[in-house]
Amino acid sequence: MPVSAALVLDALGDQSRRAILEHLVRGPKPVGELAKVLPISRPAVSQHLKVLKDAQLVSAETIGTRHLYRVNRAGLDALRDYLDRFWRTALANFAAIAEAEAAAQKGAKRAR
Repeated sequence: MPVSAALVLDALGDQSRRAILEHLVRGPKPVGELAKVLPISRPAVSQHLKVLKDAQLVSAETIGTRHLYRVNRAGLDALRDYLDRFWRTALANFAAIAEAEAAAQKGAKRAR
């Protein structure tokens, strides 16, 4: 099931979750390793990872008794698609304004 951009944005609205994601960009890590480098407890890291997992920003792999978390491209793709829509709209609006101004300048030159 595709993830919604709203769920991804909500998950990234928390500074600790963004920090976790930034650490996971460097490679898969277990909860304990993340807790060592973050100013939050291990249970808090686990709770944040659950939110990130629900938003499909991270996935988990069980190896023995450890759960390794890694960045999941699905959530990042949803975010990129969401932001790309804004970018395409902004570029289209800019082009329309530029064309309208060019046409207006042409009309003004003809009127002289």
